Amino acid sequence: MLQTILPERLTRLSDTEMDARIRAARAELGGRLVILGHHYQRDEVIKFADVRGDSFKLAQWAASRKDAEYIIFCGVHFMAESADVLSADYQKVLLPDMSAGCSMADMAEIDQVETCWEDLERVTSEQIIPITYMNSAASIKAFCGRNDGAVCTSSNAPAVMRWALERSRKILFLPDQHLGRNTAYSLGLRLEEMVVWDPYEEFGGNTAETLKNSRIILWKGHCSVHQRFLPQHVAQVRSSYPGIRVIAHPECRFEVVQLSDDVGSTEHIIKCLTQSPAGTKWAVGTEIHLVNRLKKENPDRFVIPLDDCGCLCSTMFRIDPAHLLWSLENLLEGQVVNQITVPADVVASARVALNRMLEIAL
Repeated sequence: MLQTILPERLTRLSDTEMDARIRAARAELGGRLVILGHHYQRDEVIKFADVRGDSFKLAQWAASRKDAEYIIFCGVHFMAESADVLSADYQKVLLPDMSAGCSMADMAEIDQVETCWEDLERVTSEQIIPITYMNSAASIKAFCGRNDGAVCTSSNAPAVMRWALERSRKILFLPDQHLGRNTAYSLGLRLEEMVVWDPYEEFGGNTAETLKNSRIILWKGHCSVHQRFLPQHVAQVRSSYPGIRVIAHPECRFEVVQLSDDVGSTEHIIKCLTQSPAGTKWAVGTEIHLVNRLKKENPDRFVIPLDDCGCLCSTMFRIDPAHLLWSLENLLEGQVVNQITVPADVVASARVALNRMLEIAL
């Protein structure tokens, strides 16, 4: 059963009533259920999570809970897909709101990627290794698995790219151009060795000669949250708060990353800030819910968002307590709603790419 409009009996509940019913349903389901909460999730939902983390950490953790029959992923669609790929066949993965997608993942459709691959194979006889960011559809992960490529996370992207460069001089990096560019540059590649592939342009908007000479082909995708951070935001916080440290996610623009004091994954940002000395001042270039949570949980440190307008992941924000309660109470009634199911052939190839990443990075 897929999502319909939520019944008024749920949407009219007060916050107190909603919380009480979520806790009661969660308690009744017991060990049959795990609730996963991504770091960017709103506080009124993540407080019910059994564990919080980034998408891959959560999918791995859920897969290790062999006693759990149901996995509710409070994140976005590609994250729930990854959980389904990694979990056992008897485990059912649910997404509380089916409209919780990821604009970055949606920027690379499998038919576009296959067209790109065919064009690249026509212009060069060199081996090309595809690498896809975790923030991609299961079909893209499966494509990389079928073509001797791998998946990467924002934390292990350098290790995975280094592995690929040891095997070939040419990489197709999907779907986030900024993570690909920042990673390649950190490994010593020049910007001139990288080109962007626009799936809506012939040959990606490049000439055959340019593609043949390039080493890193970056898919024209981005995170709608992290791309909003600009160099002037860095200049503004440094001017307003002397001595502040700027830490940015590698999904940010190249110019922002180069101006930052530190760069790293969500887990890296959390670790750096929470382990820093009391009194440290931080401007954080990532999603506003995580920044606000870090500020609240570290009152002895000064924490602000890099952009004071606040950069919100609007699709993840669609997961709210009402949708979580609807999922839980349907489970109590024996109905599995909004189940995310990846086809078996896609699962098999996607696991190849994920396992390759684990072999490289662990």
